[in-house]
Amino acid sequence: MEEDDEIRAHFPLSFGKKSKSKTSIESIHNATRRPSTTETATATATDSPFPALSSSSKSWLNSLQKNPKPNTVITDDVEIGPPRPPPASSSTGADDDEDVMIGPPRPAPAVDSDDEDDDEPVIGPPRPPVQSDSDEELSDEEQGNQHRIPLSNEIVLKGHTKVVSALAIDHSGSRVLSGSYDYTVRMYDFQGMNARLESFRQIEPSEGHQVRSISWSPSADRFLCVTGSAQAKIYDRDGLTMGEFVKGDMYIRDLKNTKGHITGLTCGEWHPKTKETILTSSEDGSLRIWDVNDFNSQKQVIKPKLAKPGRTPVTTCAWDREGKSIAGGIGDGSIQIWSVKPGWGSRPDIYVANAHSDEITSLKFSSDRRTLLSRSVDCSLKVWDLRQMKTELKSFQDLPNHYAQTNVAFSPDEQLFLTGTSVERDSTTGGLLCIFDREKLELVSKVGISPTCSVVQCAWHPKLNQIFATVGDKHQGGTHVLYDPTLSTRGALVCVARAPRKKSIDDFQAEPVIHNPHALPLFRDQPSRKRQREKILKDPLKSHKPEAPMNGPGFGGRVGVTKGSLLTQYLLKQGGMIKETWMDEDPREAILKYADVAEKDPKFIAPAYAETQPQPVFAKSDSEDEDK
Repeated sequence: MEEDDEIRAHFPLSFGKKSKSKTSIESIHNATRRPSTTETATATATDSPFPALSSSSKSWLNSLQKNPKPNTVITDDVEIGPPRPPPASSSTGADDDEDVMIGPPRPAPAVDSDDEDDDEPVIGPPRPPVQSDSDEELSDEEQGNQHRIPLSNEIVLKGHTKVVSALAIDHSGSRVLSGSYDYTVRMYDFQGMNARLESFRQIEPSEGHQVRSISWSPSADRFLCVTGSAQAKIYDRDGLTMGEFVKGDMYIRDLKNTKGHITGLTCGEWHPKTKETILTSSEDGSLRIWDVNDFNSQKQVIKPKLAKPGRTPVTTCAWDREGKSIAGGIGDGSIQIWSVKPGWGSRPDIYVANAHSDEITSLKFSSDRRTLLSRSVDCSLKVWDLRQMKTELKSFQDLPNHYAQTNVAFSPDEQLFLTGTSVERDSTTGGLLCIFDREKLELVSKVGISPTCSVVQCAWHPKLNQIFATVGDKHQGGTHVLYDPTLSTRGALVCVARAPRKKSIDDFQAEPVIHNPHALPLFRDQPSRKRQREKILKDPLKSHKPEAPMNGPGFGGRVGVTKGSLLTQYLLKQGGMIKETWMDEDPREAILKYADVAEKDPKFIAPAYAETQPQPVFAKSDSEDEDK
């Protein structure tokens, strides 16, 4: 044994093992490549097929195709690996351009200047190219092209049967939550998910109520779920229910005296810094701040300022990045902002009466607390300066919005912001993801997400550098994840490259065979009770069959059956001596008309009272005594 171990030590560990065939990463990402959009349809065949990319990104990709980096495989214009430096300008002639470059790329030539020494050797990676005067002229025109947007590849997280109206990604980017109008919340885990892209858990927070908002806690150990019901729920990271907030008394007129919301919720968001505080808004016209450790009552009630008395729903709410301000979008189109400070009340610090002409669907603060974005059903997106809220900085129109959950989001560096559009009737554009430049306040690009479904929620995760967009209609729903193999990290890259596990012989389970199923009481048929039912139908008592009417005299064919001494019963028993018309006659007259006959032939009256009545003794007439 010792000799075998010594011999084995001279061979590598992989000696004798069979190498498994592996699918290359290039082919995997080629399968998830996005098709070209309308923006690239007019491009020539030599242009880059990347959809919705800026011109600087296209020129960068074209330079990669002309001068490929060694040890890097490029298939279908997709480069795997770190980006390469721009090619060095060659001045040796046309012969050098046609030769194939072997080895690492040449360093960029040094620029002649007084500050640099021409004879100084270049140590380390090549210097970036120096911007020329022509580039300076184009920099103003292509300033928005500095942002490298991950749009080359796409995967879809399916599972919902209706539009996906809520989206939340935890801070690490490993777990994704999606809520839908089909009343369910699906949980996806990139680390445990394979190429089938299936959710590992599905929950239904409130039966028969749409899911309207989902928000992770700052520590990502719990999440808030807001539905169309009046009670929000808290779940742990694995989808187990931790608690449900109380519902208020709907018969109390003053909302400040109720312990909770009385009608359906519209939005909810966790505090960005404090993991015990959440904010909710409702159709009852109030915003409420809750403590997750006390589900029986809220901490504070905020009633917005209204132009006219009544109850106007609060359609959306939002915290700023530090949790020092609260913004609420009111159903009358106004924006109201409250500063969280000691002794603050329901009076807003900032009030914009006619911010939008219709309901506001989303509000978003920038991290520097200078910019506020608002999205509305009136097909507009407005940019506000929090230091001057009288008028908006910019209003982007012609952005269809048919859903009350359509949001607006910032890019990781907050130089861009994006929102989705809805599909209009008789429209051929489909659902788009519109990306805008925050500094220039102009449209950067439009990305086609779905040809038939509307884009509702969107998010740009800072750690993954991937864009999430939820789509759907009345029949289907899903979450599109846009990424770039060269720009994005983890997330979709992890699960796409993980093939589904093959079934082994250990997974085989033989189905049990029941040879005589009717021997068990569970599978035995019930005995026939046909004869018993026929016997019961014949029994008038068990079948509760009503008695048939009797023929002959009497009211309704009924004759008294008791052995009584009533005169009418006796007469009717004797064979119908009185016709049925006796009920319409006077009983006294009907009897006295037989008085003369009874005196002569007493067979009618006298036998009836023979046993019970004594002999009648009639008094003699007084007239006879007077005559005597």
